[in-house]
Amino acid sequence: MDSNSAHNPVFLVFPPEINVPDLRSTELTATTYDMSGPFPKSLATKMKILGAMQILFGVMNFSFGVVFLFTLENPYPRFPFIFVSGYPFWSSVLFINSGAFLVALERKTTKTLVKLSRLMNFLSALGALAGVILLTFGLILDQHFFCGYAETVTQCQAVATLFVGILIMLMAFSITELFISLSFSVMRRPFYCCD
Repeated sequence: MDSNSAHNPVFLVFPPEINVPDLRSTELTATTYDMSGPFPKSLATKMKILGAMQILFGVMNFSFGVVFLFTLENPYPRFPFIFVSGYPFWSSVLFINSGAFLVALERKTTKTLVKLSRLMNFLSALGALAGVILLTFGLILDQHFFCGYAETVTQCQAVATLFVGILIMLMAFSITELFISLSFSVMRRPFYCCD
């Protein structure tokens, strides 16, 4: 950029449709604008945030499932119960899809998308409820999974703490996902504007 052209003034030319208001007028007027979507701004923001949380919970469930994939090592002869049930993988598909539908619904609202979002959130709620039950069984059945095969007590304590921690994180994600998906599937109030 040339140093001489940096100090030249710029004049804006307005098209003839734009009128500059007379500032001497004492009358105040307000202009209202129609929102781009049918949802109030606060609900649209909540939908976007909760949809992103559902997607994040789905990714985390899948990641913990991959961690469980590497538990079939000597001296452990089997996979943990929660891995055998497949919960970390099918729940991640449900959670990611329901979150994606919520984000898509916030961006573009159609009756079909509202129905699909409700359906996906209902399926996600059922999956989260099944996950809470499966994780409870997993905590009961696999509480001595690692300690029964470990040679030393310290190895047992470290691995068992990690295993129980992952199960508790999966339980927390499932309970939170259950509440999020129930709020958008069973309760019809957020979607009154679209019915």
